[in-house]
Amino acid sequence: QVQLVESGGGLVQPGGSLRLSCAASGFTLDYYAIGWFRQAPGKEREGVSCISLAEGATYYYADSLKGRFTISRDNAKDTVYLQMNTLKPEDTAVYYCAVSWTGGCGTPWRGSKTWSWGQGTQVTVSS
Repeated sequence: QVQLVESGGGLVQPGGSLRLSCAASGFTLDYYAIGWFRQAPGKEREGVSCISLAEGATYYYADSLKGRFTISRDNAKDTVYLQMNTLKPEDTAVYYCAVSWTGGCGTPWRGSKTWSWGQGTQVTVSS
């Protein structure tokens, strides 16, 4: 069964760090683009970052995140990570990872059936 499972979320104070994990089962991450997305209460889901071995590249959907968030992958563990530093209250959201079955990180994901999603992990940044 194909599955993505996120972990590592929690409550952290502003300025703190968290590392999220996205573990794949039922398939090998090597051949696919894996993205991190987030959805804050009352807001639309937005892209955070994406990594594609085939493209040999990483992407950050917002310039404001690039200096604080880092995406990486461990193919041996079929896991993708999102290291989040200097967290801010506005980073509070449910974070999801997703796999693109048919293309790279630039493949449209909103309403797309060619991306599969994990269940999400809650990140709360608050003092």
